[in-house]
Amino acid sequence: MSPKRAAKTKVKNGNNGASLGIEAELWQAADKLRGHLDAADYKSVVLGLIFLKYVSDLFEQVRARVEAEGLDDPEDRDVYLAERAFWVPKEARWSVLQENARQENIGSLIDAAMEAIERDNPSLRGMLPGNYGRAALDKRRLGELVDLVSNKINFADEESRKQDTLGRVYEYFLSQFASQEGRKGGEFYTPRSVVRLLVEMLAPYRGRVFDPCCGSGGMFVQSEKFVEAHGGKIGDISIYGQESNPNTFKLAKMNLAIRGIEADLGKQPADSFHNDQHPDLKADYILANPPFNMSDWGGENLREDKRWKYGVPPVGNANFAWIQHFIYHLAPNGTAGFVMANGSMSSNTSGEGEIRKAIIEADLVDCMVALPGQLFYSTQIPVCLWFLTRNKDPKDPKGLERPLGSRIGSRVGSRAGKTLFIDARKLGSLVDRVHRDLSDEDIAKIAGTYHAWKSQIDPKGLGRPLGSEEYKDIPGFCKSVTLEEIRAQGYVLTPGRYVGAADVEEDDEPFEEKVARLTKELEAQFEESARLEEQIRENLKRLELDPKGLLDF
Repeated sequence: MSPKRAAKTKVKNGNNGASLGIEAELWQAADKLRGHLDAADYKSVVLGLIFLKYVSDLFEQVRARVEAEGLDDPEDRDVYLAERAFWVPKEARWSVLQENARQENIGSLIDAAMEAIERDNPSLRGMLPGNYGRAALDKRRLGELVDLVSNKINFADEESRKQDTLGRVYEYFLSQFASQEGRKGGEFYTPRSVVRLLVEMLAPYRGRVFDPCCGSGGMFVQSEKFVEAHGGKIGDISIYGQESNPNTFKLAKMNLAIRGIEADLGKQPADSFHNDQHPDLKADYILANPPFNMSDWGGENLREDKRWKYGVPPVGNANFAWIQHFIYHLAPNGTAGFVMANGSMSSNTSGEGEIRKAIIEADLVDCMVALPGQLFYSTQIPVCLWFLTRNKDPKDPKGLERPLGSRIGSRVGSRAGKTLFIDARKLGSLVDRVHRDLSDEDIAKIAGTYHAWKSQIDPKGLGRPLGSEEYKDIPGFCKSVTLEEIRAQGYVLTPGRYVGAADVEEDDEPFEEKVARLTKELEAQFEESARLEEQIRENLKRLELDPKGLLDF
């Protein structure tokens, strides 16, 4: 979600309609801390502090109940573990930090708190940030942030849990960091609406969910929310992930820990291509947003790798290495949904066209979705969604392939030799001058079309979930295509090649209103251009003053 929209409007896309004012207020206070801190360090400082407040709030809630009941020792660590709360030793409790927020040693106290929590909670060992006592961190502003968090948020109270205040603050901060960091932010942050779309289309009700480039764990969080929203419970899915960036690996650990989600992220941060932490895993669902167009992925050392069943990917671009890595880890009935640069749908350079052809001929491509631009904070590269499945003709008499809620005895119809193309480039709306977002209605339209298509083979509708509509090709939006048609297009998977033109509707917008609207949009673009130009000039001046980067910390 756009930070500016979040600060001024009500939350949409399933956040209970609660105001995002607290997130914006916390961000403004936290942003003052930055100073000369490197972006990655700054991110860890702020999110680590939020994590510390959260675990302390939950601890104090359990402690208050234990003291009121008088049945257990409030200092018995096992009591808290039984309640799925982290044990917080005395020196790490938020009340201690709050009392000393205005002291010069507040940074050292926070460091001690982090160390104590790691010491007494083995699952968090080595995962929490430290070095709050560093000279570059303004202790006065750090104390102000501690005070603000103390006064504004109790993560354990009923209203906070109901509105998922913690989740909203965490996601809001991640989106802000991604917006500020530019391309580097894309290493860990995928816009929430894109994650929700992937999850709604894959519908991971139960089984093994895998993300080999998991970033901060957003795919896992949304998968768990999906299961709970459809009548399941945490534990219906088993989560596996991997992340190569050590700082982002820690973020994922914290993100999952604060939500009570158990996950196997491997023994350590590691490169999925060269140090696969789950070499034998066969997943029922794969959700991923791999780095686009990686040129330095070390492909020259993996020419004979067993994962390259459909062709050796080029050394200069990892897109088809990622795609084949996903296929390798799919279970016999598994499905993968992932983000990829648009070039992957049509490129014929360095053998990519032949690899794509082999994947298509193996009948693995289930659905392709062209997304609108400006969804990502970190890149303006046009992107699409791929959906691959190993089994387009499920014949499970026990109905294990049925969507939850479908009629007993129904089964999804065969899609063998067919692929669904969806052109969603016209969906979404601008939430500020440079960012676009998909609404609940957009997500429902795309996901609903996919699920209706998967069930279309059954003429009596028995294979469709209750309440779903019959699938129909819609000019300009979606079309079900045969393998022969894809061959005729030279194995290009761009949806625009297949869906055709939309039916032309009469433009009933008054001319004066259209001119005013377009003028306003143009002025906004001019303003953004001027802002970016000024930012570039400032960066150039900084380089002139400090060519060796000695002022960075």
